Amino acid sequence: MAARRPLPEMTVGLAEALGCTLAVPLAALTDLPAFDTSAMDGWAVAGPGPWHTSGRILAGDPVDPPDGPGTPADPGGRPTSDRGEGGPAGSSRTVLADGMAVEIATGAQVPAGATGVLRREHGRIDRGLLYPLYDVAPGQDVRPRGQECRRGEPLLSAGTPVTAAVLGLAAACGHDRLAVHRRPTVELLLLGDELLDSGVPEGGLVRDALGPLLPPWLAASGAELVDRRRVGDDFALLRDAIRFSPADVVITTGGTAAGPVDFLHDALTAVGARLLVDGVAVRPGHPMLLAELPGGRRLVGLPGNPLAAVAGTVTLALPLLHALSGRRAEAPQLAVAAREFPGHPGDTRLLPVVRTEQGVVPLVFDGPAMLRGLALAEALAVVPPGGVRPGGRVELLPAP
Repeated sequence: MAARRPLPEMTVGLAEALGCTLAVPLAALTDLPAFDTSAMDGWAVAGPGPWHTSGRILAGDPVDPPDGPGTPADPGGRPTSDRGEGGPAGSSRTVLADGMAVEIATGAQVPAGATGVLRREHGRIDRGLLYPLYDVAPGQDVRPRGQECRRGEPLLSAGTPVTAAVLGLAAACGHDRLAVHRRPTVELLLLGDELLDSGVPEGGLVRDALGPLLPPWLAASGAELVDRRRVGDDFALLRDAIRFSPADVVITTGGTAAGPVDFLHDALTAVGARLLVDGVAVRPGHPMLLAELPGGRRLVGLPGNPLAAVAGTVTLALPLLHALSGRRAEAPQLAVAAREFPGHPGDTRLLPVVRTEQGVVPLVFDGPAMLRGLALAEALAVVPPGGVRPGGRVELLPAP
């Protein structure tokens, strides 16, 4: 699946890019901040105090850059400004000479000549002069231009998932649109006549747990869910649902074993699919499968038991979705086993765990049909055949 090529690249607005993956590196279109910025409310000051004060600069007021024409000081040495204190919004052209100060707001552009910002609570005005309660160090409370990044600097690499934080960074450094890979579309088919959509299970029926569990998890992994529907225990219905699905990836739950109404293998044969994976040596979840459908689509068959289906999702579905969406493969996370992790004689086990100061600890209620342990889990531990002794290392996979 790592060799599966990502879906095509497209350029979309920031809001549409959420959940996609960057197709090209993200570079800054401007210095960030784009100008020297006040980090506090107070006064921009020039030289040692006390200072004569005049004018006000608010966030959003344009101020000439240090190499711009500026506005000369008046004959009395005071800075001149297009905008007087308390005046209407507008241009503020200020150049500070030594001994001068101008009131400034957080986020406002620091004028040329300023040596620092005196916080409002650290200064007092007496008879028209501003006195510092504390010394003002050069550059104090000033965010210098380019402190976070310089124009053209690469910020994020291709393959980075577009999160809310990525959108904020992209906007801050000047982007309106992003080049991303198209999100793979997924159709979720929930198989079985025994599933109940609502209410308390009774009369041989069971509540469908995977219908609520899988969609948000798949969406967070880069997929676009186009449909989620129930398919009864009927060969023809399942065959046609697979054959006519419009999705890049079809994910089924249940029907992967060899029971009397497990029709998935027969349906795959009927539609001309090619099995790529038919069973994995992992507990729970070993009857999972992966198939290639006509037209290059994929099908992931998950077992019907909830924890077994989760194991199939992290083993087959998520790596496939990440490859299609262009996400980088993440390095495995390792943790110390705080207790013994019992293992299967021949298969790998996936166990829900929590983190403690001593390391990770396995949770109880870890049977293939159980979700209680998973609901408390912070990760899934990959336990090799034979288990892991206390102090040994285990690989961790993300829990939903």
